[in-house]
Amino acid sequence: MGARENATYDVVGIGFGPSNLSLAIALEERCANVLTNSITSAFFERQSSFGWHRNMLLPSATMQISFLKDLVTFRNPVSRFSFVAFLHAKGRLGQFVNRKDFFPTRQEFHQYLEWAAAKMADAVTYDSTVTSVQLPPDHGSGGDGYVQLEVRDTAAGSTRRVNTRNVVVSTGLVPRMPDGIARDDRVWHSSEFLTRYGRTDPEVLRSVAVVGAGQSAAEITQFFHGRLPHAQVHAIMPSYGYSVADDTPFANQVFDADAVEDYYDGDEPARDAFWRYHRNTNYGVVDSADIQALYQTQYDEGVAGAKRLHFHNLTKVRAVERNGSARRVTLQSLRHHEVRQLDVDAIVFATGYASMDPTQLLGDLDRYCLRDESGHHRVTRDYRLVTTPELSCGIYLQGGTEHTHGLTSSLLSNIAVRSGEIADSIICRRAESELATIAAEVREAVAERL
Repeated sequence: MGARENATYDVVGIGFGPSNLSLAIALEERCANVLTNSITSAFFERQSSFGWHRNMLLPSATMQISFLKDLVTFRNPVSRFSFVAFLHAKGRLGQFVNRKDFFPTRQEFHQYLEWAAAKMADAVTYDSTVTSVQLPPDHGSGGDGYVQLEVRDTAAGSTRRVNTRNVVVSTGLVPRMPDGIARDDRVWHSSEFLTRYGRTDPEVLRSVAVVGAGQSAAEITQFFHGRLPHAQVHAIMPSYGYSVADDTPFANQVFDADAVEDYYDGDEPARDAFWRYHRNTNYGVVDSADIQALYQTQYDEGVAGAKRLHFHNLTKVRAVERNGSARRVTLQSLRHHEVRQLDVDAIVFATGYASMDPTQLLGDLDRYCLRDESGHHRVTRDYRLVTTPELSCGIYLQGGTEHTHGLTSSLLSNIAVRSGEIADSIICRRAESELATIAAEVREAVAERL
């Protein structure tokens, strides 16, 4: 679908990953069940087709959340966009149930997301990058209720403008590399892993390294060890070893919708407790089965006397330099502070992501967005930026709200409820605007008769 030049929409979504896909579905379902005119919307995605962490769709890797935490179920259990509906449509519902497992493979869950995205194809324009969000040229001093987006068509190289009364920013996370280390054809971030690996002749990979102590690092280490039987595999981590992810029932309550309420309403000590006690549910941790498998591999190699898997704990990478076709990695021990060199044919940094920050995208509009004492954007409970009266357009964030909404700010765990709350807010704001217009017209009519 092509969004119309200079058209004004009720909502424009920037990015069309799972979060804004869930929002598009929520808007469609909400509008089908409320007495209001249809909400007009358009979504823009810079990729040429739907894709979500494609480079970490490793064989047999499973989701860390239940299939019930899909795009819709926690908001609308009877939605036609649920994972169960997907399984039924594919003729696999019975077989999936027979697995007796709540966790689908990552590949199958991605198939589900693609299936849902295909059903919402009319809502999105791919190959389109929003380059700026700004006030329209004829913006009045009291706020006109909308902003103008500049959208670049990647394939055609052309630019168009669209207007919207609400913007929902969901541009995803930004891959994070250690300071001073740049990516190249042999220095990869985990976000590009399968693409980079697929472009490299496995035979030249005689020695490889993985940096990090989280789930992605463990999975890539296992992948390398299994796919490259001729290679030495080095796992480099700042910790003493992998830490297990806490997925016990009480700890998992931090991902419930009610926990968002508790975090948002909590004072600083309460919010600090959330992070201090429950970071190990998601950040820098590994599934126990993967930890056990890697330890067993290390042990078995010790028994056989043929070691290929090497763990460098309490170690950080200080530099990576070219050494012919290989890369020379400078390692520093955090224990003895000694420095040593390691030559590898490829190194993968599974060093996580930086939180989404809308500041650059908003440009000059950011000066209308209020911040708290720590310099973070102020955000209302419905994920909307708090702005000055000069900017009456709604700006919503799907991500980048960890400081106000807690651990589930950008996670799938709360995606259905979060998108439903944003959809409700947009619809309510539309209704309030319509009522205000009607009230003004009534007052004007009464005044004329008097």
